[in-house]
Amino acid sequence: MSQRFLRPVLLVLVLATTASAQSPKPAPSPTPPAQQEEPVKVFTEEVRLQVIAKDQFGHYDPSVVPDDILVLEDGVAQQIKSVRHIPANVLLVLDTGGELSGLGGHSKRTGLTREVAVALIRHLSEGPSIAVMQFSSTPELVQPWTTDRKAILRVLETKLSAGKRARFSDAVAAAAKLLLERPEGSRHVVFVTDGVDTPGGKIGRTQAIRQLAAARATVHIISYTEFVRQPRGKNSKSPITIGQLPTSSDPMRTTDPTQPPGQNRSPAFGVAIRFDPAMKRQRKVYEAEIKKSQLLLTEMAEETGGQIRLPKTSDEMVVQAKEVARDVGAEYVVTYRPKRPLASAAQGEYRRVQVASRRVGLSLRSRRGYVVPSQP
Repeated sequence: MSQRFLRPVLLVLVLATTASAQSPKPAPSPTPPAQQEEPVKVFTEEVRLQVIAKDQFGHYDPSVVPDDILVLEDGVAQQIKSVRHIPANVLLVLDTGGELSGLGGHSKRTGLTREVAVALIRHLSEGPSIAVMQFSSTPELVQPWTTDRKAILRVLETKLSAGKRARFSDAVAAAAKLLLERPEGSRHVVFVTDGVDTPGGKIGRTQAIRQLAAARATVHIISYTEFVRQPRGKNSKSPITIGQLPTSSDPMRTTDPTQPPGQNRSPAFGVAIRFDPAMKRQRKVYEAEIKKSQLLLTEMAEETGGQIRLPKTSDEMVVQAKEVARDVGAEYVVTYRPKRPLASAAQGEYRRVQVASRRVGLSLRSRRGYVVPSQP
């Protein structure tokens, strides 16, 4: 074939190829969106049990191993998987409300509550994360979780404030919510309170305690319930009686600015409040409430493996703070896979737990039981 016949054919082919390249490509047909798969939820068949372990002298025993501990769940011995000593998370819940409710002359005092909290912070071992909550009319988180002890001490010195009411149940519920943010097996809450509730709170006491139990924290309580029952010492009582003229050394003898210089108020002015019928009724009600409160606080603490402390003097309250710090530092986390599967538990099933020492001289304390968590 001659060359003059080939050129048009080649030109046609080139033009066809160029046109094909410049023409828009059809949009690809949309693919149906892939269905998002539900995340796989695993129900962990493991129980984490907080156990306070002390030697014969009441100090933290650093040598505890699985063979030293016997765990019974509903009376059946369990196989322990691990025993670990991990940093604690400690929430302080400080009662700063209702200071005027004392019985025998003593009452809750924000200054004393602060002193107890400071002693606790200073005697905790190194490592814990700490948060501070105060409550009067409402719970208030004055220090979020931190390991900075200087910051915590500054907060205790500057941010605690007294109030007229004490909404204990609201504080219990708020504490439960805050504790759930921390890893299970390391949760502690320390209450410094008389446990008496001022009416008008947002949550009932039973419901609040149930929420705290679900947080699976060890509850430590330094209670005012015995402290407020103690009478004042002889040196702190005023010697005034009805009809007696106050002496110049009596603290209730004050100068009346409406009288001429050197003259004082009548004795009745300083002592009438002591016989106020309304105050007397208030104190009777308060006395009945603290008796019920002490039983409740005792059950709260012992159910979780903690203790209630019942100091009678301000010095004893500070000493008990040091003892609580020692308990926090002596706690281990024991894990085991229950022989009766958790997945087979009924809704809200409660399982009783007992711990015992297999080693002479080792003292153990733990929660009495737990409610099986709901399956996801």
